[in-house]
Amino acid sequence: MVKDFFRSFNIFSEQEIEEFLRLFEVRKLNKNEIFIREGEKCREIAFIETGIFRSYYISDEGKDITYCFRFPNDLMASYSSFISGTPSVETMQAISDADLLILKKDKVEELVQIHPNWMKFLKTIAEQEYLELEKRFFQLQRDNATQRYSVLLNDQPEYIQNIPLQYLASYLGITQRHLSRIRKEITF
Repeated sequence: MVKDFFRSFNIFSEQEIEEFLRLFEVRKLNKNEIFIREGEKCREIAFIETGIFRSYYISDEGKDITYCFRFPNDLMASYSSFISGTPSVETMQAISDADLLILKKDKVEELVQIHPNWMKFLKTIAEQEYLELEKRFFQLQRDNATQRYSVLLNDQPEYIQNIPLQYLASYLGITQRHLSRIRKEITF
């Protein structure tokens, strides 16, 4: 799965992929364990082999706000903390048992120095992160909760049932009761 992920960018040779995959460390997280906590510096990225994660923050009112989910076959990091070296403004929590491949920041920096293709890869990832952020921004501005739920359901149908309702409701910006009504309205 991880090899296919890196192949999909059409940037790296097979030899490069084999070489840098040796730098990844395996890590298992249990349900509810934290990958990165708000206030910590993010010094690693993770490739999610299995499991679902949510990113959340605590509002000024003390409310837990889920704003992002990450699924298998995706990279995960507190991105702004990773690139700037500042403390994370988010917490990333496993909402199911998870298997990760971890790459430390110092290894990423070494790869950038040794393999020019890593700079292309990081640029592509930065562009994808921007596009995802823009999509989420416009979703929140333009779409109603039913439309936002439908998009998530269409994008990740195999995982949506494994996300607790309180996290889905928070992500959609609605109450659990409203989410229950939306789920009853939407049929396959």
